[in-house]
Order: sequence, then C-alpha cells, then structure tokens
Amino acid sequence: MRTELIAIGTSLGGLNALLAVVRHLPRDLPAAIVVVQHRGATHNTGLVDLLQESTALTVVEPEDKTALKPGMLFVAPADYHLLVEDRESLALSTDAPVRSARPSIDVLFESAADAYGDAVVGVLLTGASADGAAGLARIKQRGGRVIVQDPATAECATMPSAGIAATAVDYVLPLERIGEHLLGLVEGTRV
Repeated sequence: MRTELIAIGTSLGGLNALLAVVRHLPRDLPAAIVVVQHRGATHNTGLVDLLQESTALTVVEPEDKTALKPGMLFVAPADYHLLVEDRESLALSTDAPVRSARPSIDVLFESAADAYGDAVVGVLLTGASADGAAGLARIKQRGGRVIVQDPATAECATMPSAGIAATAVDYVLPLERIGEHLLGLVEGTRV
C-alpha cells in the first residue's frame, strides 16, 4: 500500500506535538503533508515560520487551488477550512465551522479520504475536542491508515481518545514515535 498523502490534525494547543512529528521528515519525502491546527482569525501569527524552523520540508500556507506536491507541508490558513480537492490540488473554504472549528480536522480528513482512498494516512494528535474522530473513521472506511497519539502522551487526551473510540485505529503511538513511523509507512518499510 503506497502512501501519497499524510493528513495531520491537532488543536490550538498542539503546536509542540506537531513540531515533534514533522522534525523527523526529510526534504525528499515522497508524499505531501496537509495539516490542520485549530486556529481562528486572531491566531494568524508565525505558524509557517515555526514549522519551517523544525523541518526540512518546504512549509507553505496554501491559497485556493494550490497544487499538492511531495516533500511539501501545507498548513491550513487561520479561519479557513482546508480541503483536498483531488489528487492534485487543495481548496480553501469559509463555510461554517464544523464542531466549532474552522479550520476543521474532520473537513480535511474526510476530503483527503475521498480524494486519496487507501493512499492516505491520517494522524490525530492532542486536542480538547472530538474534531477529527469522524474524519479518521472516513479515512479508515476508504482503506487508508490511521495513527492516533497515545492519549497518555497527549497534553489533552480528549481528541486522541475520541479518535480511538470512533474507528479501528491502526496505530496508537507515543508522540516521539509518530514521525519515525510515518517515514516508515511512506518509504514502505512499515505496513
């Protein structure tokens, strides 16, 4: 099973978790990464720069219709839903918040599942809501794989616990093992 897309979701307080995951991923990663971190219009400060300092990947905040490319990390702009439109591009939306969040992890995960099927891996990190759980279930239904941060290693266990309750999770991993595990999935050294 080939991994072409990694979709990661975390809450506003999950920056350290996100940084811990992406720091393990090389510049020549043969998959694209799309990220939703909960943040509203007032939280539009420096996320791209912080991520770029922690990873060899090229980090961008996409515009509507931005092309998906391997080795790049696309982070949802503040107050916009990020959708995987097809296997080639991303879309932005100002539709109503989902589970009180815009951007919503569920919106990202569900669109990624529909576009990529079994070629997507969904990753749900720390958070204080159930956003992402329904999206993980959709990824699993479409044949993709799902990773959830071990709730015992999460700053807030609500989000990872909801993901575990929502579907048959492939991997429940401590935070420090997720990046390395993702790399193995993309390179085909893990199944």
